[in-house]
Amino acid sequence: MKNSTAFVAGASVLPRTRAYAPACSPRQPSAFLGSGRPLSFFARTERAVAAPCQEKPLGRWTMMPIGVPKVLFRVPGAPQADWVDIYNRLYRERIIFLGQEIDDEIANQIIAVMLYLESEDNTKPIYLYINSPGGSVIAGMAIYDTMQHIKSEIVTINVGLAASMASFLLGGGEKGKRLALVHSRIMIHQPMGGAQGQASDIQVEAQQILRIRENLTHEYARMTGQKYEQLLKDMDRDNFMSAQEALEYGLIDRVIEGTSQAV
Repeated sequence: MKNSTAFVAGASVLPRTRAYAPACSPRQPSAFLGSGRPLSFFARTERAVAAPCQEKPLGRWTMMPIGVPKVLFRVPGAPQADWVDIYNRLYRERIIFLGQEIDDEIANQIIAVMLYLESEDNTKPIYLYINSPGGSVIAGMAIYDTMQHIKSEIVTINVGLAASMASFLLGGGEKGKRLALVHSRIMIHQPMGGAQGQASDIQVEAQQILRIRENLTHEYARMTGQKYEQLLKDMDRDNFMSAQEALEYGLIDRVIEGTSQAV
């Protein structure tokens, strides 16, 4: 990143503070009068209610919640830095991370960030880091079409697994700027789906799946330079590749083996 920030993972310790339980007033035995209980019951109840109401320190440290890592970031003009999640911080450096199954929600988020970064400065590239098992073809195609629509170059980097629709997005990056880490893996296959209902409805769904397969295969052929018939054969079943094999196949343009090549 251009600006150095303090990365905080897990539970980072913030300045020492002391917290106390809120003060409370125990209920008096008179609150129980008329219940028919013996007086000894009221005395025991009063002691039980009053016991947790003593002012005792709850802890000496305030910890950052475990979950999405957060970093300190000061918005220009703000008097002090605030904790922001790491992904929002990366967006400010034009870095988008796809690290889950592709669905409509994550697709809409990525599209929104791309459009915002495009409007902010369309002369700078956007970096899309991918570690995903794939997911919805329709949601993935929405991301892909946006990548082709905006003027900013999309640099795609595979940092773990780019399978199914994720491999399609990896190959859809700017030609010459589709990268993969040396131990990452790529998997391509034909689209999967299912349908139930009346026979006519199942037939319509089957036709749509075949149409999607044809479109994806043509796009893969354009990305890789492979022949359409060869891709149909290669995508018939799950086809896993190493980073080097994906490079030779034409799905990526370079394998990153050292830190000097990562930029």
